[in-house]
Amino acid sequence: MVDCGGLENRCGCKSTGGSNPSPSAIMNVNTGFYIQLAAWSVVVLAAFGLAWRAGWIGRVATYLGETREELKKCNWPTREELWNSTVLVFLVIVGLGLFTVGSDYAILKVVRSLL
Repeated sequence: MVDCGGLENRCGCKSTGGSNPSPSAIMNVNTGFYIQLAAWSVVVLAAFGLAWRAGWIGRVATYLGETREELKKCNWPTREELWNSTVLVFLVIVGLGLFTVGSDYAILKVVRSLL
């Protein structure tokens, strides 16, 4: 940390910030970032290497290829079929909601009449 006679504390600035930070402060911030970046890069590359060696990457590639082939065999709906299905689902949900509200209201009336 760069000491400027407490200037950082009085002005609320840190040695790494402000209008003119010291070169050593800039170097410390950048060095820490690059060390973390290098460490995480090594971890990710090591994990990828272990996955490759264990055959996981090959299995994932095979799975994705087989999935693509199966999806080509699917019969996808047309835009009109999709719209009709969406409208039907919406109407069924509204009908179910109205049925639930009506049943709840009817049961409430019956229970209140008994009390």
